[in-house]
Amino acid sequence: MRQRLTELWYAPARFSWLAPVGWLYAAVTRTRRALYAAGVSRTLRAQRPVIVVGNLTVGGTGKTPLTLWLAGVLRTRGLKVGILSRGYGRGDGRVRAVSAESDWRAVGDEPLLLARRSGCPTVVARDRAAGAAALIRLGVDVVVADDGLQHLRLGRECEIVVVDGARGFGNGRVLPAGPLRESLARLAHADLIVVNGEAEHPSLSALPPERTLTMRLVPGNALRVDGQGGARTLGEFRGQRVHAVAGIGNPTRFFRALRAQGLELLEHPFPDHHPFSAPDLAFGDDAAVLMTEKDAVKCAGFADARLWYVPVTARFSDADAQRLLGRVLTTTDSRTAARSHD
Repeated sequence: MRQRLTELWYAPARFSWLAPVGWLYAAVTRTRRALYAAGVSRTLRAQRPVIVVGNLTVGGTGKTPLTLWLAGVLRTRGLKVGILSRGYGRGDGRVRAVSAESDWRAVGDEPLLLARRSGCPTVVARDRAAGAAALIRLGVDVVVADDGLQHLRLGRECEIVVVDGARGFGNGRVLPAGPLRESLARLAHADLIVVNGEAEHPSLSALPPERTLTMRLVPGNALRVDGQGGARTLGEFRGQRVHAVAGIGNPTRFFRALRAQGLELLEHPFPDHHPFSAPDLAFGDDAAVLMTEKDAVKCAGFADARLWYVPVTARFSDADAQRLLGRVLTTTDSRTAARSHD
């Protein structure tokens, strides 16, 4: 069913019996937003600036690498950054701090990756406002929320929408008839739109150029999942067939990145946030297995010498990097100045 829906969502728009349900869903999201805009539903403002990195579509777009990039550049400006996430798939919605030693089952796979890679205080919470408050108690200067575009209870100074350049907005319809969590009119409220990769999809042709940036995800050297041994360049895997595993929102993007490095792959896509176990990766041979970093945090407990993960890093042109950082700093500086006069 998941694969069939994905094919429907990203194929050219045609008649669908799900369309009326999508219209209802869109009406509910519009009404909810209107209630917050009118003050009927309460938005809570954190005591520090909040930057939300989110998307309009279900599935992976590249939010997590962008969150890591933002955390890194803001830290170089002397800011103490806190990272906020819901923690998809964990057992409860309570506010919980994430450390490099946390169990992914308790905090979620992406927050654990974020905490390990960034070195920043990281908190998961279903109630993002409560999570932001917890980060502020830890002394952060700015909160970067990985996802949460639709969590309107948490006020924000800056919204960044990330979209996959190859998939775009699919057929342009709202769930369940299409991949959109909200209608495309929501883009008018975003401060910036970041396209992950080249804007190949026709649905991206009308994006406002003054607010649109391009991001590339650059794969790094492969690292052993069990933490043993050194790094290997992806070029060292050329000339041999390797297994490629991805339990992310868009496995095809990971496979394409590996093929672009000249690797011969046996592809194994899994559902997003798949809870891997050893049998999932028993392919009946000794060939190397390359996986995403998000998958690797769930495989360390049973990893062997076959298993490697490939971290990716967000990259921007100098001009786009300056535009992105400038916009973020402008919003955070204005909030900080306002707070100092309260």
